[in-house]
Amino acid sequence: MSLSELACTYATLILYDEDISITSDKIATLVKAASVNVESYWPSLFAKLADKRNVGDLIMNIGASGAASPVSVSSSGPAAGGAAAAAAPAVEEKKEEAPESDDDMGFGLFD
Repeated sequence: MSLSELACTYATLILYDEDISITSDKIATLVKAASVNVESYWPSLFAKLADKRNVGDLIMNIGASGAASPVSVSSSGPAAGGAAAAAAPAVEEKKEEAPESDDDMGFGLFD
């Protein structure tokens, strides 16, 4: 993420947190007050995003990915459900390894 994107992101979050309408002019004003030079199109892009999407929803779904969303099954029968299930990627589980202790290495921290 570039400095311009980061500055506009913070400005958008500040405006959202203060319940101020998010416009390109207000984003540009905050970025300018922070002494950050950004290209003129960044504030308008972030304002358009905030206009189309709820910033609160974006904050709450930061860690969500497309693969984790549920697959809807059509009521037209098993063939459609099987096709939808086949299209969904398989999720692999990671096995947790037990951490090594100092005893296993043959020496301790204070030896």
